[in-house]
Amino acid sequence: MNVLLIAIDTLRADHLGCYGYDLATSPQIDNIAANGVLFEEFIAPHIPTHPGFTTIMTGKDVFEHHIVTQGGAKELSEQIRTLPEILHEHGYFTAAADNMGRWFERGYDLYKRFRWGRKTTNPWRKGEAVNRAAFKVLEACDSQDKPWFAFLHYWDPHTPYLPPRPFDRMFYHGDEEDPTKDSAYEMMNNYPAFQHYFAQWMPGITDVEFPKAQYDAEIAYCDACLSHIFTCLKQMRGAEDTLIIITSDHGEELDEHEMWFDHHGLYETNMAVPLILHHPEYFSGGRRVAGMTVHQDIAPTILDAAGLAQASADNQLEGESLLSLAEAESDTGTRQSVYISECAWMKKRGLRTGQYKFIESLYDELHKRPPFELYDLQADPAEQHNLAEEKPELLQSFRDELATLIEKRLGETGGTDPILEQDITMTQIGSVEVAVPDDQILEKDD
Repeated sequence: MNVLLIAIDTLRADHLGCYGYDLATSPQIDNIAANGVLFEEFIAPHIPTHPGFTTIMTGKDVFEHHIVTQGGAKELSEQIRTLPEILHEHGYFTAAADNMGRWFERGYDLYKRFRWGRKTTNPWRKGEAVNRAAFKVLEACDSQDKPWFAFLHYWDPHTPYLPPRPFDRMFYHGDEEDPTKDSAYEMMNNYPAFQHYFAQWMPGITDVEFPKAQYDAEIAYCDACLSHIFTCLKQMRGAEDTLIIITSDHGEELDEHEMWFDHHGLYETNMAVPLILHHPEYFSGGRRVAGMTVHQDIAPTILDAAGLAQASADNQLEGESLLSLAEAESDTGTRQSVYISECAWMKKRGLRTGQYKFIESLYDELHKRPPFELYDLQADPAEQHNLAEEKPELLQSFRDELATLIEKRLGETGGTDPILEQDITMTQIGSVEVAVPDDQILEKDD
């Protein structure tokens, strides 16, 4: 079968209608979910973008691929085959509309970069720029006779949230510069690592509800852009035998933990992302699957659906196929606990189970959070009440379990612990140009 993998950067699951959100941010995505299969508890265990997408594209965790930070010097080993490389080796035509480059470019017959224009500061028509590249990718897929794999990487709703009209006022109708409001004061004035960036991106903003609404507006804009992709797909040969996958590399903090408008912190805001699959035969019917599943499961699912399950075994993918899980309508998920990590703005790791989240801080100069955090996700889904001091025995059990898991994975891989060997790469941003590097937006769009 053909495979269309759509990744929407920085997309929280809980801001989509199909995941229960009460605003109309995602009618196109909701329609795919209504006719496909939605995984209710899908986790991005390694954040942000580079470790997230590396995990998706390899089906392996950080102990194997060693990409733990953002924009670091570490390269993915040539010995680790990526999903497009594996598919290409098994006769697939592979193409992407993406701009991450580096090891993410491996394995493609066609890799189209895109730009959305640095000189245009408001709005940024990022989704339409991706579409221009995506249409060329899909045209190339349709013009040849092999089964194809296409990866489309959208950058809405990543900051800066600058949606075009009419989306820019879709969810906000007040005065974002109202001098009587001060809900954005702390964010704009007392958050040194982001202070100058916010001042350039949101000059004069006094109401913190405005950027929160603009995040939703960016989702709605991207969702509208996807309608053109789905229309294009319907006109292609083999559209009826195409597996559509919609997911994200990580979510976004809005104002839940005073980590405004970025994707650091091992909280559900960043880790709970969507996974929606649609295929008329294998993933259909509007089913919803409970139980925890993870980024590592995407690659083996694609290979299994393509009749290449043996390739998962041959490449020792750590994830599990979701094909039988979806068909059985099981609620067990693919695992009971998962190792989580980040090493971009802060260096932290931990464990997430169905009920609890345990976080150990290895380096945190940005927020200076406690060395250990423990949350009951069932009683406290917003992760506001740290139980580390109240439940010392439970805390110790998680510390022991984490140490045992790390020792086990190091023994299985025969490698070293990557989070202890690599430093954080992010300390401050102060301009739009830094927030979206030139090498990502100035590539020639041919």
